[in-house]
Amino acid sequence: MSQRKYWLGQVGDFEIKQLKVFTTVVQCGGFSAAETELNITRSTISIHIANLEARLNLKLCQRGRAGFALTEEGRVIYEAAQRLFGSVEEFRSTVNNLNATLSGDLRLIFSDTVSGDPRLGLPDLINRVNELAPDVYITVDVASMSEIEQMVINEEAEVGFVPIHRQIEGLDYIHLFTDICRLYCHQRHPLFNVPDKELTAALIDEQPFVQAGLKPHRDAARLIEQMELRATAYYYETRLALIRSGRYTGFLPEFYVANETEPGELRALQPDAHHYRLDLGAIVRKSARPNKARDLFISLLEEKLTESAPD
Repeated sequence: MSQRKYWLGQVGDFEIKQLKVFTTVVQCGGFSAAETELNITRSTISIHIANLEARLNLKLCQRGRAGFALTEEGRVIYEAAQRLFGSVEEFRSTVNNLNATLSGDLRLIFSDTVSGDPRLGLPDLINRVNELAPDVYITVDVASMSEIEQMVINEEAEVGFVPIHRQIEGLDYIHLFTDICRLYCHQRHPLFNVPDKELTAALIDEQPFVQAGLKPHRDAARLIEQMELRATAYYYETRLALIRSGRYTGFLPEFYVANETEPGELRALQPDAHHYRLDLGAIVRKSARPNKARDLFISLLEEKLTESAPD
């Protein structure tokens, strides 16, 4: 059996475009799902993939009624393309940081309601970045804590904002503020009107409880180990919705409750016993590649934290 010969000459913009289409299809899990992401039709995507396969003389994927699947060669090309795009991004970032005019990308990724928290003052920080570096392109998004950690580690985001449930090697942490999380029920809940003297820990523990959907904070884990776990809601707003149903108890930050609910709508259950402290922080990657936009943002953030710190 004769061996196929693999030979690729110069790689130009057209091949780069085809590779980006291919990697997007892989990440989306198929042609149909990639249509929205790429904003092109499925038939156009198919043409790009077919042309790339012809250019490389390789079969990259199986597609049809059985679904989408990478071939072994396709998996190798996908991983190589990821390394290529990473190198291009690193080159672009290096050039941007050599320019006298501060430019480049600043990608901020937030957990839950942190972006709108007045204690952070994100609008003022963004205003200052634009004032000092108007050419910086800013992207702001929301994700779960584990996704944020991974994005910062992979340098898919410059700065992440998360509750500090754990410390991960490879990340630096900047403390922002501390919340007191208490156990709440809604005014429609059976425990809402139970007198304090009759409200025992055993009675609280037997109520349906909505948990956060991630490994609990060490102090929270101790509090919920005997509770009746009956629902999961990662984000505060979805957890609050379940608590408002009158069917569940759940932990929420005291600051969030004060700002997002009506006075008297929720009751903190045994507030002296059922509470824990939760730190929130900004995370950046240790030994990250140079990025002046990130450094500017961090300096402005630290300046704000110093100004707002109690004397």
